[in-house]
Order: sequence, then structure tokens, then C-alpha cells
Amino acid sequence: MLEPTQPVALFTEATMGSLNAKMAEGILRYGRNPVAAVIDSTQAGKRVRDLTSIDSDVPIVATLAEAQGLGAEVLVLGTAPSGGRLPQAWVSVLEQAIAGGMSLVNGMHDRLQPMFADKLRAGQWVWDLRVPQGDAPPIAMARAARLDNIRVLMVGTDMAIGKMTAGLELTHSLRALGRDAAFLATGQTGIAITGAGIPLDAIRVDHAGGAVERMVLNAAGHEIVVVEGQGSLLHPGSTATLPLMRGSACTHMVLCHRAGMQTLEELDHVRIPPLPEVIALNEAVARAAGALTQARVVAIALNTARLSVPEAEAALKAVEDETGLPAADPVRQGAEKLARAILEPVEAATISEQGGV
Repeated sequence: MLEPTQPVALFTEATMGSLNAKMAEGILRYGRNPVAAVIDSTQAGKRVRDLTSIDSDVPIVATLAEAQGLGAEVLVLGTAPSGGRLPQAWVSVLEQAIAGGMSLVNGMHDRLQPMFADKLRAGQWVWDLRVPQGDAPPIAMARAARLDNIRVLMVGTDMAIGKMTAGLELTHSLRALGRDAAFLATGQTGIAITGAGIPLDAIRVDHAGGAVERMVLNAAGHEIVVVEGQGSLLHPGSTATLPLMRGSACTHMVLCHRAGMQTLEELDHVRIPPLPEVIALNEAVARAAGALTQARVVAIALNTARLSVPEAEAALKAVEDETGLPAADPVRQGAEKLARAILEPVEAATISEQGGV
């Protein structure tokens, strides 16, 4: 459907530069397609670099017509309203896009293909990223634990903490070091960037672990797989981390955290424990009291976007001192330090080596 050469417009109305526009920022930073424009009437006239840490000259425009005038052929809904539902106010923009011959990429829970199926002309399409593809996956059975490759799961202290970004940067660094590494997307932004993956939050909970397991087994030929993280064990509204742990039977984890955070971003009554306690929690759950692989957190990906360079350096040193693990901001510094932590001699044993299933 989405050809890498097709110019896209990213719709981020009233959110560009905020956490809700993380899909747009992910595509701007890592996407294959040229971005003609970002649409946000509240920030029109600016450039992407004016609102984000991305060094991009892509213009921000007020209307879809302006984006089309700049060559956009596909409209990507690049923001995620609370709950991932389609705001009614956006329907007229989508209708305008379809009438103007554009195709749609939709990362929200509400499906657009049924809404516009009878209005599509030859060559037009709607890609609903959060619709699971293929047959229902089997129940997870710890099959990935018998693989002999390295399986890295990105885990976090909160939602929207940079797990996908850190995972993509880690994959790039591993490849730069000459290793055969694959990034496995589990959310709408990762799928839009790589063109493959599973929409984990749209899969029934009984089958979520199995969907992850099937994806990991399909990538078994790679020396290293980096599994995109979702949610957090600390967040009361998140159920995503457990099926990722069970399905991947991860051997390694990288903990993603935002420098200076003491409570969850939108739940300031939920305290983030000291990082060594968070590490112990993730390792305990992933290992299941020794029933599964002896997964361990080997590095910290620290998001320092809100800090100056000296503040970021101090924060990284403080985290390394606190945890005893290597830490890096993969956007500011690259992820080679994290990659080298992954490549240290593997201490995690497989289930078969432990005499388990």
C-alpha cells in the first residue's frame, strides 16, 4: 500500500511538539517516506525544528489544501487523542482528503476503511494500522525461550517514554557494529515506520502473548531481535508489558526512563520507585521466579530531551552511579553504548538449559 516514495502529510492538529504527536515525530525521525508538510493550524508558519529536537525543515501548515499543494499524496494521522478515538471534528478533513484523491494511514482504534470504502477511487486505499492481520495467533507457549538468539525487550518507567525511539536507535547501532539485528514493531508508529509488525493493543489479551511469540519466532533467523516496548509495569492502566515478556521470552532488557521523572507523566499520585527497584521488578516478572529465561536489564536509555547538555551529562552519570549500568540518551548520543551492553557475554540461560519446558 504505502510506497516509500509517496510524499505524506502528517496531521497533528493542536498537538505538534507535545507527547500526543509522538507518531508524527517518529515518522519524521525514522520514516522512509518524504514528508511534504505537517498540518497544525495552531503552529502554522513554523518548521518542525522550531517545535521539536528534530533538525528538520519540514513546514507546518494550517490546512490540508496547503499540504496537497506541497505534493502530499497520503494523509497520516500523526497524533493520538486520549483513548485513541477519532474526534468528530476530524471527519471533514478526512472526507476532504479522500475527495482530493489522497490515501489515509490511520493509527487510531476507530477504523476508517469501512467509513470510506465506497468512496475510494482506483489507486486509493486506507491503512488502519491497529487492525490485526491474518488468523488469530495461538496461545503463547514459551516457544521463543528455546531459541538461541538474543532477544532484547525495551521496557519503561511510563508510557510515551521513548521505548520505540530507543529500540530503533539500538537496532541501528547493532547493525553499525556488524551484527544481524531486526526491530520488531508492536505499535502503530513502529508499523508505519517499518511497514510490518503487530498492533499489540488491538489484540485480545488472551492472544497478545501468542502474537508476540509468533512474531519473534518468525524472526528467529536473526542474531538479535529488538522488540518494541509498550506501556509500563508501573502504570495502572497498562497491560502490555506482560505479554511482551511472555511472548518474547526476552534474554535482555533495556530500561527507558525520562531524566528527572519522579511520578508518572499524567498520574502525579503514582510515584516512580528508585530505578534499582524498577529494574528488580522487571527482572522478577520476566523471569517468573526462574520458570522462564533469566532475563536481565543490561542498560538504561535515558531521555534527556528537556535538559541542557551539561544537565544531561550529570543526569546520565547519576543514573549510572545509581544502577551500576551503562546509560545513554540514544537520540543525543547514539545507542552504541547500549548496543555494547547487549553484546557482552550472555548470562541468561534458556528454559531448556534450566531443565524447564
